[in-house]
Amino acid sequence: MAHVFVAPHPDDVALSCGGLIANLREIGQNVTIVTVFSGSDATSTLTPYQRDALGFGSKAMWPATEAFNRANIAADYPNAGDLPPWAATEERLDATQTDADAAAKSFWQRSSWYRRASIRNQSLAGQPVIDDLPTQGAVLTEEIVDAAAAGEVTAKRRVEDEQYAYFAEASIVFLDLPDAVFRGYGSDEELLGAPREDDTAPAELLRREIARLEPQKLYFPLGVGGHVDHQLMRDVGLTLLGEPTRWAMPAPEWARRVVFYEDFPYAWWNDFRHLDDLPPDHLAGLPEGVSLTAEYADIGDELERKITGLTLYKSQLDRLFGGEKEMADAVRGYGRALAELGGVPGAAERYWSTTRL
Repeated sequence: MAHVFVAPHPDDVALSCGGLIANLREIGQNVTIVTVFSGSDATSTLTPYQRDALGFGSKAMWPATEAFNRANIAADYPNAGDLPPWAATEERLDATQTDADAAAKSFWQRSSWYRRASIRNQSLAGQPVIDDLPTQGAVLTEEIVDAAAAGEVTAKRRVEDEQYAYFAEASIVFLDLPDAVFRGYGSDEELLGAPREDDTAPAELLRREIARLEPQKLYFPLGVGGHVDHQLMRDVGLTLLGEPTRWAMPAPEWARRVVFYEDFPYAWWNDFRHLDDLPPDHLAGLPEGVSLTAEYADIGDELERKITGLTLYKSQLDRLFGGEKEMADAVRGYGRALAELGGVPGAAERYWSTTRL
């Protein structure tokens, strides 16, 4: 079963859905994160507000030599016709290749993709060989890591998001649209207000990407707290719910597939408990005949894993929580509060599923 989580920014899905994602991966479900507003920009052009809003100025730096980086390592196989005495024969290589394929399949069976391993360092199915690339299956790229090391704030955040996806055993897609602070929102009042009339949701782009991924469950932010990027993503989810049903992708019956997650820490800051706590027009786009029902995901066994995953977003911890310990306390406290609200033992995350009446 495929689950697609739409994140307005790097860290939003980890903050709001990290427990559920851990649960899903534990039972072998496929998870893909689509991070929408992840576009980069030169830090020299940032205003003071933009620098603060994006978390610029933290001490988080990702090393230029990340794990699996093979950019500066030469190929480690002998030249044809010049085999040393200890090199394996073709017969031994064939047997070893069979074992390597089985090991690779076993290793990737809990992930969202599968890569075959060639012990001969040869291309398989048109894929480039490992020593021709700076990464081995990891989603990090040398250019992104170098940009992050040089101080480009959006690149830092993208590296953190990629590291989280690797940690969570999830696939990740970046649409690289510019964050709201690059689209002219210059204050908290604007960033947490209504989207401008000329700033429309990228519904068609998201629809195409979602159709390609063919999810059985699709998660959008509820937009608690009113951040414009979160509102735009919520509106895409509401738009999908209003589309007519077709028998095939890309427009199935979206009710029951579309789920809205509560935006943490905005929901925590705003003491959000019920849909009645939202502004009157917050769900004005919800089609007639579609209802929202609260469902509680028991994350008691995965709470500490969620917290560990969030520590990867070092550029955001001080700005959002005041530090790593404060983040952990907030996640535990909010998880317990939701569990109590939903009658779930331990800790919980809450989701709003859709049903057509």
